[in-house]
Amino acid sequence: MNAIKLLESQHREVEKLFSKIEAAKKVDTKEELFTTLADSLAVHASIEEHHFYPAVKANRTEDILLEALEEHVAIKRVLSDLLDTAVEDETFDAKLKVLKETVSHHVEEEETDLFPKVKKLFDANRLEAIGQEMSAEQAELEEKGNPREAVPAETDRAAPL
Repeated sequence: MNAIKLLESQHREVEKLFSKIEAAKKVDTKEELFTTLADSLAVHASIEEHHFYPAVKANRTEDILLEALEEHVAIKRVLSDLLDTAVEDETFDAKLKVLKETVSHHVEEEETDLFPKVKKLFDANRLEAIGQEMSAEQAELEEKGNPREAVPAETDRAAPL
């Protein structure tokens, strides 16, 4: 799958998960959905940081990528805090809202600024190759299970570009 299409499909899935969590009435359901969201965000950040961002680094994208990496670390910090917060805790929903707003801002910048530039810089074959690398790591992370557990160790600083 094309790298940009893969990332966009993950963006849509995360949006759906946020909506489902917000609508959930049962604590167990909300907790299960949040676990899925946390794993999805952890996998997404990993494959972007390990494959997509380094592959598309160019003079015309470097400033966007550096900002995106800073946004990732901000997302990981809130996510890490949420992983330590019980769903029933009175602060959980507020923290979840901050996470959603941060993720939404990040997604909007990628889809309106970064992805159009990348589409101009790289041909379909290159985007397909990057997408294959990303999909392979995604499968590996999902197979290991619980990708969210790596997030707290990734909150000190942004990943290198």
